[in-house]
Amino acid sequence: MTDQNNIQHPASNTQHPAPNTPHPKKLNIYFTAGIPELEDTAEILKIIQSSGAEMVEIGMPYSDPVADGPVIQKAHELALLNGMTIAKLFEQLKSVKSEIKIPVVLMGYINPVLSFGFENFCRACAESGVSGLIIPDLPPIEFEKNYRQILEKYQLNFSFLVTPETSDERIRYLDSLSSGFLYAVSSSSTTGNAAKEINNEDYLYNLSELNLKNPVMIGFGIKSKADFQKVTAQSAGGIIGTAFVKILLEKGDWQEKSKSFIQSIIN
Repeated sequence: MTDQNNIQHPASNTQHPAPNTPHPKKLNIYFTAGIPELEDTAEILKIIQSSGAEMVEIGMPYSDPVADGPVIQKAHELALLNGMTIAKLFEQLKSVKSEIKIPVVLMGYINPVLSFGFENFCRACAESGVSGLIIPDLPPIEFEKNYRQILEKYQLNFSFLVTPETSDERIRYLDSLSSGFLYAVSSSSTTGNAAKEINNEDYLYNLSELNLKNPVMIGFGIKSKADFQKVTAQSAGGIIGTAFVKILLEKGDWQEKSKSFIQSIIN
């Protein structure tokens, strides 16, 4: 993703106008690697691509996924129980590298990546067709000091997260460090918080007014076409995770259900 989110809006204190320049709304589907069964990763990737999503985000299982809600925590537990590892994931990605044409982004926590070896990890990403990373617990200062050059060496994008509480100055700073896209968390909660309605027009409008370098993708809490349309009114796209992972955890006929779910969002 190299397009920029440069949409301009007339100033308004009360109503937020719709974007006056059309731009594509990208759907990014998240799933945890290693569920429902260990070897299902390749099939899930193919389904996501063929169903019309423009990106895929793969969660690397971790024993303590603190930013995730109970559904994705359960997915991490099942994946680890099934025997998923980072090395295994890279094997699976290499097996379908020639078939998957949409961007593949890996999301996870820094400790397993450091255990793998950061440069070894980035090299394996490049060899496996991965285009970018999201590591929420990697501090920006550490990123700048120790890891940015390695990511650039292997031509990997890196997306930082911002929230409704992030100051404009901090948003601009994190945007300057990011490449590919900026990940905007829809609300200050864990993933998949079904109790919260997405009600963030002020926040999304403010992001669109900052003339950021990267397109903004909205994540956390998007579970329907209505949610997707709402968050993409002022952004480049939306990320759906928990609602999709629920289908995989149900196991029964998850292939058809996952296809139908993705198509219900974009059609």
